[in-house]
Amino acid sequence: MNARGALGRYGEDLAVRLLVDAGMTVLERNWRCRAGEIDIVARDGDAVVVCEVKTRRAGSFEHPMEAVTPAKADRLRRLAEIWLHRHGGPPPGGVRIDLVGVIMPRRGAPVAEHVRGVA
Repeated sequence: MNARGALGRYGEDLAVRLLVDAGMTVLERNWRCRAGEIDIVARDGDAVVVCEVKTRRAGSFEHPMEAVTPAKADRLRRLAEIWLHRHGGPPPGGVRIDLVGVIMPRRGAPVAEHVRGVA
């Protein structure tokens, strides 16, 4: 795994801990199909949450939260539809798309921010 991959994996590990600490149950990580990949699929009560994780080093050009463009949001919605189709359809609580942005400072602890319902 290269440095970028390791950084992304670390950010996803932090995101999983953040979601679990918020009371969610992680159903899958790095779910893939021909249309793309979902970083984390979780259950939040009776809703399914498709979670995109973006990890950046401090001082990067782009804040992690800026990474979900309208095109990325459309792709996440399509991926959520495919996942639901393959896993029995939508749950009673529906589907939500969340984003966890992780910033890795040069020193000190990483900062993770969870935003619900971004798309």
